[in-house]
Amino acid sequence: MNCNSKSTSEKPVADHLETVISLPKVLDEVSGIAMSADRKSIYAIADQGNPNVVYGLDFAGKIIGEKEIENVENIDWEDITSDKNGFTYIGNFGNNENDRKDLSILKIDMKKGDSSTPVLQETKFSYPEQTAFPPKKSELLYDCEGFVVYKDSFYLFTKNRSKNFDGTFLVYKVPNKAGNFPAKLVGKLQLEGNFNDAAITSATISSAENKIVLLSHKNIFVLENFNENDFSKATIKTVSLNHNSQKESIVFKDDKTLLIADEKDKGEGGNVYSFTLD
Repeated sequence: MNCNSKSTSEKPVADHLETVISLPKVLDEVSGIAMSADRKSIYAIADQGNPNVVYGLDFAGKIIGEKEIENVENIDWEDITSDKNGFTYIGNFGNNENDRKDLSILKIDMKKGDSSTPVLQETKFSYPEQTAFPPKKSELLYDCEGFVVYKDSFYLFTKNRSKNFDGTFLVYKVPNKAGNFPAKLVGKLQLEGNFNDAAITSATISSAENKIVLLSHKNIFVLENFNENDFSKATIKTVSLNHNSQKESIVFKDDKTLLIADEKDKGEGGNVYSFTLD
């Protein structure tokens, strides 16, 4: 399989990125947002060093619930997503130094329990192409901050931290079930621009499962025409958000609306923005 594909589309500029929520201080380091099963609230997590808690937020930004995930540590939670059956998944796969060997995805039921809930399923995985921990600085391709559930699998979109960044990222497929699996490489793609333009920080999939949207600090990337076992022929449309901040989270609120969250840094950011997808 030829895994190489490159974004060559034009860059329209977003003119309707609207601030809709100011996040509470506990989410200054927000790393993932997802919609609740009834789509009436938002689930949010923070990354490394923060509590093993999923926060429920209303659309005014008020915390309406905190649920501790039992018997797990927030080693580096980097994204959160959900499936069509209402289950929620936490990506415990942040790997800034490319040296972790304990990558996993945690399945939980946010509708069950009161202040805490157990892990229903732990999916452990590794990248077969990674043979050194860490690899050379020119091959730091094994961090991940974005994933989606698609059909019966997870799809992970890696964050390139290599020296001489060139926009390359990898797409991996992992079964959505308990166990320890070698992730299957199903795409090697390339985005244009520097690190802030093209390093992937989150992912989301439409309800029709025909669009996957990736996020960077400055852009979104709309992937279409992908195959579950081959992303090499996916088309990529790049949309500039005309706004540079440490954006870490994205989710489809509905078929036309994306919610995007950024970390607070030096008094800037710490918001959820609404963006209408054409």
